[in-house]
Amino acid sequence: MGFERHEYRKQPDFGTPEVVSDTQVTLQIDGRAVSVPAGTTVMRAAALAGGSIPKLCATDNLKQFGSCRLCLVEVDGMRGTPASCTTLVAPGMNVHTQTPRLQKLRRGVMELYISDHPLDCLTCSANNDCELQDQAAAVGLRDVRYGYEGANHLGEATDTSNPYFDFDPSKCIACSRCVRACDEVQGTFALTIEGRGFESKVSAGLASDTYFSSECVSCGACVQACPTATLQEKAVKEIGKPERAVVTTCAYCGVGCTFRAEMRGEQVVRMVPWKDGKANRGHSCVKGRFAWGYAQHEERMLKPMIRSSIDQPWQEVSWEQALGHAASEINRIKAKYGANALGGITSSRCTNEETFLVQKLVRAGFGTNNVDTCARVCHSPTGYGLKTTFGTSAGTQDFDSVMDSDVILVIGANPTDGHPVFASRMKRRLRPNSGKPGAKLIVIDPRRTDLVRSPHVVADHHLPLRPGTNVAVLTAMAHVIVTEGLADEAFVRERCDWDEYQHWAEFVALERNSPEFLAPVTGVDAPTVREAARLFATGGNGAIYYGLGVTEHSQGSSTVMAIANLAMATGNIGRRGVGVNPLRGQNNVQGACDMGSFPHELSGYRHVSDPEARALFEADWGVPIDPEPGLRIPNMLDAATDGVFKAIYIQGEDILQSDPDTKHVAAGLAAMECVIVHDLFLNETANYAHIFLPGSTFLEKNGTFTNAERRIQPVRKVMEPLNGYEDWQVTQLLAQAIGLDWNYTHPREIMDEIARLTPSFSGVNYARLDADGSLQWPVNAAAPDGSPIMHIDGFVRGKGKFVVTDYVPTDERTGPRFPLLLTTGRILSQYNVGAQTRRTANVVWHEEDLLEIHPTDAENRGIKSGDWVRLASRSGETTLRATVTDRVAPGVVYTTFHHPATQANVVTTDFSDWATNCPEYKVTAVQITPSNGPSDWQEGYEALSQRSRRIAGSAMEAAE
Repeated sequence: MGFERHEYRKQPDFGTPEVVSDTQVTLQIDGRAVSVPAGTTVMRAAALAGGSIPKLCATDNLKQFGSCRLCLVEVDGMRGTPASCTTLVAPGMNVHTQTPRLQKLRRGVMELYISDHPLDCLTCSANNDCELQDQAAAVGLRDVRYGYEGANHLGEATDTSNPYFDFDPSKCIACSRCVRACDEVQGTFALTIEGRGFESKVSAGLASDTYFSSECVSCGACVQACPTATLQEKAVKEIGKPERAVVTTCAYCGVGCTFRAEMRGEQVVRMVPWKDGKANRGHSCVKGRFAWGYAQHEERMLKPMIRSSIDQPWQEVSWEQALGHAASEINRIKAKYGANALGGITSSRCTNEETFLVQKLVRAGFGTNNVDTCARVCHSPTGYGLKTTFGTSAGTQDFDSVMDSDVILVIGANPTDGHPVFASRMKRRLRPNSGKPGAKLIVIDPRRTDLVRSPHVVADHHLPLRPGTNVAVLTAMAHVIVTEGLADEAFVRERCDWDEYQHWAEFVALERNSPEFLAPVTGVDAPTVREAARLFATGGNGAIYYGLGVTEHSQGSSTVMAIANLAMATGNIGRRGVGVNPLRGQNNVQGACDMGSFPHELSGYRHVSDPEARALFEADWGVPIDPEPGLRIPNMLDAATDGVFKAIYIQGEDILQSDPDTKHVAAGLAAMECVIVHDLFLNETANYAHIFLPGSTFLEKNGTFTNAERRIQPVRKVMEPLNGYEDWQVTQLLAQAIGLDWNYTHPREIMDEIARLTPSFSGVNYARLDADGSLQWPVNAAAPDGSPIMHIDGFVRGKGKFVVTDYVPTDERTGPRFPLLLTTGRILSQYNVGAQTRRTANVVWHEEDLLEIHPTDAENRGIKSGDWVRLASRSGETTLRATVTDRVAPGVVYTTFHHPATQANVVTTDFSDWATNCPEYKVTAVQITPSNGPSDWQEGYEALSQRSRRIAGSAMEAAE
């Protein structure tokens, strides 16, 4: 897993998809006996046997198509020359792939292609990396008898509208691979073949549409599928063909796509989704595929900096000076105020190994449990709710499981924007396929997301609930299931605590929990709730997928437990196609939680008060561990404003932009004596920092990420860190500076320590990850090969626990001053606080945060799309432009939080989940009024940011 320099080679392509069958078929191909699963094509069988039948329209991640006529074969006893991509193997079949007749036919077909193709191979960006070129050589083409006169497509203009790739129709061979990839893999259906015969051409929509203006989502599937230079990355044209490749893991969302970073020197040429990646199966989205340019953005900070106060300009210093100054401040504050005046925040964007070291630094070095993570503000209710009901703080299924689902319930999640690669797989299951009907879909969301209605996908039921009423809707569904006798009582008796179930069933059966009684609360019609409940209970395998629209509420933990109740009551746990599946927001949210980033838990979710767990760590680390939980992020900020919390080390998190109630966060940071920010850029939090330590990107480090399906995957260094160190090395250097004897030489040693101290990781090591590609925890003696599906024979906690979840309205209420409810979310092209994606060409799709408002609410306020509006709450106000749309219901408004100029969290409140302090981002009472532009607060904040980011012209002398 080190700095591997593999020679660049194309990924193997077997022509048609793999077929799974218990029956083996034996046939002869060119005199060789081959045994393959029944249903396999002749083309794939030949490839598996080491042969190579020429092809252009075929590729193994798309269904066979049979249009190019290049893959013709001869089969004894069969008339003509059938296409090997559409001909299935049969017992005793005798196939010939190389005969004089086939050679003549193939050359003739290839001549036709080349007669209408530019002969610019030597100057083409795909030279020596082009399937058309390869196949012309394979068929022995030496001349084109038809000439190049007459009608052709050679004068077609190139479409350069997309920021990442070009479309050159003059090189298109109309093989339909791009169209089929858009349909079958991505599920957007943005492309089509327009015209017939000679007039056939790829179209991105209407004649007036370009790729940029079309429905294309820039996932890259079409670029990857194209066998010529018709669809080509701009970077390949600018840099040239890759010379080496390294397989690594994407650092964006919780899907955890595997990519092959294709390099030329220290430059990334392109990121190509790895077909053997078990999370993404060779697919990608616009962020992972193209938005990696931030790694070399001009605003990236590469030198450590310090300053005495936040109103002073930064001074660039050496690593030794910065770390020495940081250690001096930590030791000074600890000696003066005590260990509990210190704390740290781990990053869900960093590796497991880096996160583990930060919490170890806080506990073993600072001497306190004051450590927290951004998972606090997203999925901490998942950890609490699923551990309470099932016994583990994670989802139950792998992503492939969705292909066996019959009913899919999506609540509080927008997968097409937040987790697009998984959404594509889900949409594939929702569409009828090969005679199998598509799965049914229930969407519970205040907003009409793309899953409610998009090409070839329409939700069977959309429950547009009022924000903050998740528990009420789920309880109403449970009421229907229990009172109509739809519960799977056999499953419950066998797998769950029967007495607790009966208590829960009695509660949900109360009239006050009926859909009719709760309709005025939820805003959802009772018949819709009843139909959705019946469908989920009786429709076969039922899977639940949820996101931050579940957890970021005052009843987030209650909602997670209500979801678990629903799954257990219907028997939808412990097999493929079912389960409870949290869609994690960032690439390593799951891992950050696993690694002991919360103030009350050590790695593996063991409470710090557990003497056995504590003794294990104390023996390994050689220091005592406080049995009392530490402070959560909001508690640290409160303690800072109270004058008792003085210093914090923040790795890879921008709490000033991402955490709620921005003014409260700013006040807490401003009250501290030492704020250490360890990040790629001078982010918003760095406005209040005294020490800045430059970080490294995922391209510059070794380690592992753990995705939403508990999949531990390698992160491999593809280039040397521009700042000089990987992030784990920076944390180790800081630990050494404060007096700790840490001497790790590679992240594999950190993983060995994690495995030694964490039961669910006990079987994990880098050798196994290299061999297997990935492992899903728990990986231990009971599950040596990992656990794709959890709770198969029984729950981890023993019996599944039903928990009564009474609906309790949030304290955040609408009223005459603030009559609307604001909810927030993400958009496809941007990621989290935008620190990475805003520094890429992705900004062309989303240049600013916009406020979605219903036409009725907009008309009542005299607001039109594009107008500046004032967004005000009890906490604060900001301004942004409006978009009038019926995606949101009357009384509800929606915005994203990707741009610091908006600072949307200045209006969110300090209300939070009752169990975990996860902020209630999704429910804020607001008022919308017309505005002339940025607010006074925004202008003042922008001025503060400009002052705070000043860097002195020369490095200062050694820090005192």
